[in-house]
Amino acid sequence: MSCGVITVNDFEKLGRELQRQGKTEKLKSLAESEEGRAIGRMVDAEAVQKAAKSGDAEALKSILSQVLSTSEGRRLAESLKKAME
Repeated sequence: MSCGVITVNDFEKLGRELQRQGKTEKLKSLAESEEGRAIGRMVDAEAVQKAAKSGDAEALKSILSQVLSTSEGRRLAESLKKAME
């Protein structure tokens, strides 16, 4: 990733690395958790997809900031942090 632009290639590399480390199942489990589903209902999936496809790091940061401003978002972030250890 460079200059604040995220590419599809960056996401693919991240996915491969998470899979290599055996963390994809943990992430799927978190996404399907109560907090994960609550966040899914809060976030505009189309906006996330558009920002991700275009590499708009600022839009993604804004969405993440909105998520982390909720108690569900903070709990999910803590769970993600533990899953990545």
